[in-house]
Amino acid sequence: MNNEELRRFVLDRLTEDEQRLARDELPLLDEAEGRGRLRITRSDDGSGLLLLPGPIQAAEERNPVPFPEKLPQLRTEVENSDDEALLRLLAEAYDTHHDWQEEWR
Repeated sequence: MNNEELRRFVLDRLTEDEQRLARDELPLLDEAEGRGRLRITRSDDGSGLLLLPGPIQAAEERNPVPFPEKLPQLRTEVENSDDEALLRLLAEAYDTHHDWQEEWR
């Protein structure tokens, strides 16, 4: 597993999502979150974000973090982290993209 390839893939997808949002389109990360593939929530103290696999709460109980708020934190985390599990979880939100590698699952 090459974490650098995975990191580049996720950073590129976050940039594409930022562009989607600028065109008033739903970012693919938010779409994946809405389908229950992952959950991004605020930490208990509100100072950061928690990235969790799958839905933890019922859909009506979720309070999603707006994309513009989570983007800078996610980008910083991906740029500075060697946590393969974090990179894989974020990458899986984009597994329909043509650059997706099955080995990242």
